[in-house]
Amino acid sequence: MKAIELRSKSVEELKSELIALLKEQFSMRIQKGIGQAPLSHLFRKVRKQIARVKTILREKEGSSL
Repeated sequence: MKAIELRSKSVEELKSELIALLKEQFSMRIQKGIGQAPLSHLFRKVRKQIARVKTILREKEGSSL
């Protein structure tokens, strides 16, 4: 998801998106641990998406103060 699409979402939607991404990252980590590693490029993709969502959340929370 691009940053432009994320900026149009509300804070609650961003928080739910962040939780979903963290769950996905956790399940990928568990799969890697038991030997069913998904494609390695997906780890980096999920990490970048998490960072993008956290950045936009911080922007929105900072502007509301």
